[in-house]
Amino acid sequence: MNLEPQWNDDPVATSRSSTRWSRETAQVVYDLPFNDLLFRAQTIHRENFDPNRVQLSRLLSIKTGGCPEDCGYCSQSSHHQSGLKASKLMEAERVIAEATKARDAGATRYCMGAAWRSPKERDMDAVVAMVEGVRALGMETCMTLGMLDLDQAQRLKRAGLDYYNHNIDTSERYYSEVISTRTFADRLDTLANVRDAGIKVCCGGIVGMGEEKADRIDMLVTLANLPEPPDSVPINMLIPIEGTPLGEAEPIEPIEFVRTIALARIMMPKSHVRLSAGRTAMSDEMQALCFFAGANSIFVGDTLLTADNPGEDKDSALFRRLGIKPMERQRR
Repeated sequence: MNLEPQWNDDPVATSRSSTRWSRETAQVVYDLPFNDLLFRAQTIHRENFDPNRVQLSRLLSIKTGGCPEDCGYCSQSSHHQSGLKASKLMEAERVIAEATKARDAGATRYCMGAAWRSPKERDMDAVVAMVEGVRALGMETCMTLGMLDLDQAQRLKRAGLDYYNHNIDTSERYYSEVISTRTFADRLDTLANVRDAGIKVCCGGIVGMGEEKADRIDMLVTLANLPEPPDSVPINMLIPIEGTPLGEAEPIEPIEFVRTIALARIMMPKSHVRLSAGRTAMSDEMQALCFFAGANSIFVGDTLLTADNPGEDKDSALFRRLGIKPMERQRR
């Protein structure tokens, strides 16, 4: 007796010929037998990328702490007692010096993050100088500065910004359980401003915040159904930080995390899927499964904003064991 699930149409083939994903189709794919899910994800990955190349990014906090938002996962929120002290915005010259070190160590994209609700006009000149300086090094530039209006996005585009990161974090249903100081719609408005300015969108979310499986699926459905899927999709595994509301959250089960990576790859075939925060809690084997499931970008360096990250020596050793090489810098 054949006990394998039967359906009239292949859900992946159907979705790839369709302009939009439904929650129902995405869940059918997510719930496939694990080996079938990974096979489909790897097949789609190979159609669009070199399966043995991973893009390396470096992330620098250019302004740490004191953020007025109350994101339940974040140590930089002024609402939480995480012990993190607020700092001033770094000088552009120092940022460019750090970017030079990152480039020389093999990073091809430099991401700069500030703990702001949105940039203030007095800070824009310095931010623009950072973008121009990093881009002059031959690196791709990315920033995450909170909410942007269209004028700010256009100014960053003129400076040469390649990517803007603004995560939706989770599903629309679960969003208010994590953040109350801005809405899910606010997030989508910033993404629209970035897209309208001609900047590539970097947008993903965080899993392991107490959400349900349906929330992880809905988050990816929202991303895949944007007017254009994000060019980069960071999938973060929550790093519980003492003093934050999610400081004692139960970790997501590893196989469920890999399923999330695989679904992101299948739903957004041409996007870079970034294995982001939380890698310090992942075994080498779990990371290897994520790469097989379609992850092809990571952050390198010892820290991600304020959280720990595997050091470059550990990443290099894992890449050697897996036969993975860094993705080459794109020529302009």
